[in-house]
Amino acid sequence: MQYKRRAGARGRIGAAILLAGSILLGGCINVNAPSEPIVIELNINIRQEVIYRLAEDASNTIEENADIF
Repeated sequence: MQYKRRAGARGRIGAAILLAGSILLGGCINVNAPSEPIVIELNINIRQEVIYRLAEDASNTIEENADIF
């Protein structure tokens, strides 16, 4: 039984050391907001894909309904 008590005591001491270390290191981290806004430039050309899809759909519709057009 004494071995289990020692293991428990060691675990508590280890946890206390980790807790104390995390408290001490917790004050060392500073996070500051940037002075200028963050700008993300996305140069995406979506127009070509949309026109291509519309052209394909239109040609399919015309072929399916040739008597209407």
